[in-house]
Amino acid sequence: MDFKTIRFVRDGVVATLTLARPDRLNAFNSEMHAEIRAALDRVEAESGLRCLVITGEGRGFCSGQDLNDRVMREGEKFDPGGSLERDYNPLVRRLAAFPVPTLAAVNGPAAGAGANVALACDVMVMARSAYLQEAFARIGLVPDAGGTWFLPRLVGLKRALALSLFAEPVPAEECQRLGIAWKVFDDASFRDEVAKLAARLAAGPTLGYRLTKVALNASFDNDLAEQLDLERDCQREAGASSDFREGVKAFMEKRAARFEGR
Repeated sequence: MDFKTIRFVRDGVVATLTLARPDRLNAFNSEMHAEIRAALDRVEAESGLRCLVITGEGRGFCSGQDLNDRVMREGEKFDPGGSLERDYNPLVRRLAAFPVPTLAAVNGPAAGAGANVALACDVMVMARSAYLQEAFARIGLVPDAGGTWFLPRLVGLKRALALSLFAEPVPAEECQRLGIAWKVFDDASFRDEVAKLAARLAAGPTLGYRLTKVALNASFDNDLAEQLDLERDCQREAGASSDFREGVKAFMEKRAARFEGR
């Protein structure tokens, strides 16, 4: 499939999905959503891929929904819930359960749904000049694409409310302080640092990563007994993997493990 609004590149075991509408600060439209779905299908279908990086082309990560894609005629009633049901909600659900680690490389401004899609990835890193902005209040809307779920869990209810109500940009270093971003890198070295992190994730125990994500995502809804049972079940599956056997062998031989992702 030839993509028009994204770029998709495979480099060994790492795939990079680049939002590529730089003239619109990589804003989402219907075509981009369809192409993202196709790219995610490709990641899951191609054997050997063990990490997915999502980033933006040009000076920004993503400015959110392209409002030109939602032009209303005079007197027309518009239902933004339709695009959430069709595009954003399936994307966020899919990223939250994606079988390989996902790394959001926020190279510039990430606003609205762009910010929240980045939050849906497993790990977020930011360029020093980047920022996140829950910009919805500026046009009279509610944070969507998982924003009202991710933010309170990351920063607490009161901070999530303030970020949403005031809709102010949050600089990268403040995002790191709040626990939203894991690391912040200088702009000049950002791409190289992202590549290093992606390589580390891709060389890790992919099955163990997936099961870790399952357990952590379930922890907010489980009581302690339920979570302990889930840990037991996940550990049984991880313990039957080739990666576990390799990890133990490498530990005993005092060398770095050579995981195969299975």
